[in-house]
Amino acid sequence: MRARLRQLFRLAVATDAEATRGPDGTWTTRCLHCRTRLQVAADGEALGGSSLEHVVPQAWFGLRAAAALTAQVGDDRDDPRNLAVACRRCNQDKGKGPDAKGPQDARAHAVVAALLAKRLGRWRLPPAGSG
Repeated sequence: MRARLRQLFRLAVATDAEATRGPDGTWTTRCLHCRTRLQVAADGEALGGSSLEHVVPQAWFGLRAAAALTAQVGDDRDDPRNLAVACRRCNQDKGKGPDAKGPQDARAHAVVAALLAKRLGRWRLPPAGSG
């Protein structure tokens, strides 16, 4: 796994109020979508079925229809507020559904807005040195 992806995983779990860190440094949290228990190694390596979720799809940045959503994450795809840990199944399903339909689709926009609200509800400031 690339170093940048591991760094983004670490940011996602370090800023997730539901994530806990075990004695070995492994993070445990829940899928943003279905609440399946997921783990991320201390170095940011995805364990089991963990995947990195960009809550507001990366392709939506720069699109007028998504401006209100992207503004909530500082218009930065990789802002920690836009990152979450999701199970692979949920992340792939989102990629085939709401992500693919785009922000101009009212239902897709509503789904992403609800997920972003859930992510922001789980927000905590990252500890020093977590990035």
